[in-house]
Amino acid sequence: MFNAQVRARATSRALSTPAVRSAARWRNALIGLAACLPSLAVAIDAFAAPTTAAAVVQTVDYRSDRLSVEVLGAGPDVILIPGYASSREVWRAEATRLSATHRVHMVQLAGFAGEPWSHGADGPFVAPVVEALDAYIRERGLTRPSVIGHSMGALIGLRLAQTHPDSIGRLLSVDSLPFFPALFGPAMTADSARPFAEQAAAGILSTPEAAFRAGQSQTAIGLARDPIVRTAMVEWAMAGDRQALAAAIRDVMTHDARPQLAAMTTPVTALYAADADGGAPAAMADALWAREYAALPNVKLVRIDGSRHFIMSDQPARFAEAVDAFLAD
Repeated sequence: MFNAQVRARATSRALSTPAVRSAARWRNALIGLAACLPSLAVAIDAFAAPTTAAAVVQTVDYRSDRLSVEVLGAGPDVILIPGYASSREVWRAEATRLSATHRVHMVQLAGFAGEPWSHGADGPFVAPVVEALDAYIRERGLTRPSVIGHSMGALIGLRLAQTHPDSIGRLLSVDSLPFFPALFGPAMTADSARPFAEQAAAGILSTPEAAFRAGQSQTAIGLARDPIVRTAMVEWAMAGDRQALAAAIRDVMTHDARPQLAAMTTPVTALYAADADGGAPAAMADALWAREYAALPNVKLVRIDGSRHFIMSDQPARFAEAVDAFLAD
């Protein structure tokens, strides 16, 4: 167990070279851990116009206290789960494309991007969503649907595969890890990440609106390349319920799915981003994803270059190709 202040000083010294500073910006963008960036931003597709939060809830086919679902198209079932603080609109272009051949279930997590929240700031977030998704799959009679999740949404999909392996056919993980604080080194554990998780949650709850918006604007730069997308990301973040954002960041940053990887039988493809211009260096991304998914049998790792965290927005054509390959396996 390390002292948080000692680690903070060590981290400050370690961020002294340009290459490491670039990697640190990527890590901070991916998990929203730094105190000055108290939560992750959200995005819509680079080719879609910014949408108001109210538009997200106008075409809901299913709702529970943990999530709602919009359904498009007909065919084999595909579930799309957005990431931390995100709107389902992040999937809109890809969902529309897929709906020509598949029945697409676009999930919206409660408390994010204007979706109602009723659970406070202190309870669990990931496990209740996993159970709500399993309930949705069973209630709707879906037979082993394919699941595509981004960031925290992929962690939720991974936990669904681990706890309810009969509910899911395959998982496409988009720029996500089974334990997010591993971005800060292989020695990190849920216990050692807890002080940072508490700090991030407290910052979300206490930061004034203007400062919160400024933090989201800065965070967006590390998450996506397109300025239009970055602007939209901030608006989705501002529409989130602060208590939900706090509960989610605390839970995600202390949620370690690695111990259950070796026993998994669900096929998993893990896409991850690399960007030589301000994002994740390719060699670092390769090493990190290989290390963190090493215990998962037959995982397929696919790097997408020229992209930051929101691969579906930064590289939509290559993302679509990866989705088609995943669904064809």
